[in-house]
Amino acid sequence: MQRPRVLSGVQPTGALHLGNWLGAIRNWVDLQSDHDTFFCVVDLHAITVPHNPARLAEDTRTTAALYLACGIDPERSTVFVQSHVPAHSELGWILNCVTPLNWLERMIQFKEKAIKQGDNVSVGLLDYPVLMAADILLYDADLVPVGEDQKQHLELARDIAQQRINSRFGSEEAPLLKVPKPLILSEGARVMSLTDGRSKMSKSDPNEGSRITLLDPPELITKKVKRAKTDPVIGLEFGNPERPEADNLLGLYALLSGKGREAAREECAAMGWGAFKPLLAETLVEALRPVQERYRALRSDDGQIDAVLRQGRERAADVAATTLRRVRDGLGFLPAR
Repeated sequence: MQRPRVLSGVQPTGALHLGNWLGAIRNWVDLQSDHDTFFCVVDLHAITVPHNPARLAEDTRTTAALYLACGIDPERSTVFVQSHVPAHSELGWILNCVTPLNWLERMIQFKEKAIKQGDNVSVGLLDYPVLMAADILLYDADLVPVGEDQKQHLELARDIAQQRINSRFGSEEAPLLKVPKPLILSEGARVMSLTDGRSKMSKSDPNEGSRITLLDPPELITKKVKRAKTDPVIGLEFGNPERPEADNLLGLYALLSGKGREAAREECAAMGWGAFKPLLAETLVEALRPVQERYRALRSDDGQIDAVLRQGRERAADVAATTLRRVRDGLGFLPAR
């Protein structure tokens, strides 16, 4: 029986951090055994905000190398770079032409980011959910792993596929696009900032102390954990809305130690922050050590990474071309002869 197909990706802007790993990539690794998995580095999305052209290519390769270092297996998954498959941009344009503007204007993330950018906000920032829809729909994805902050974007992709493409240009028996379903991965899906337990850990936070990146050396991890925001209460616990930092840091320890939430809660119920922080720092260092070692080995010969991306591009392009041809035919474009 054909395995359900999953597609996901991460932008190459900024260093991947614990939230990216625990909320996305570590779950991707588990999905490889019983799903047909496609994982891309979404570099076209990276230019919707001001970026450094001198860094984009290197950051893209670094992100791909971290995928592999975290356990993504190119023999079981298709790993590729978004811009290497031009069909993303072409389908994105086609979907632009059928997507109502007011659908995009109500996107929560656009509203939040537009406030920060002011008059410099780009059309691309408004429009990137349509490109995200193209990313998903190109590969006939059955499932898309999403956190709470991305559910609105997946719903947009579903609405575009069903209401604006299939209902207008396809048929119930022969839809042009597969309508994907969300795959909600709850455990570890929302890692919070070290400086504010009510805010999600983010690559865009100007305070580098707010996040642990996957390539932080042990001494920097220890320093960041030592400076992490806490409270004056002795003993750690889950679920107390007045203690978001305790919930977040104890959750990290439970996940990365492998002990689970109940065992971690019992172990740390009477522990002070002075004893807990060194324990958490040591746990983080040991959890990231194998990832960092594999990453360094991969970066010693970038030819390995380029070969994986070339193989991934070839497979992704074949699948994308089939979908794009179906959509082009459905919309009435003259086929190339």
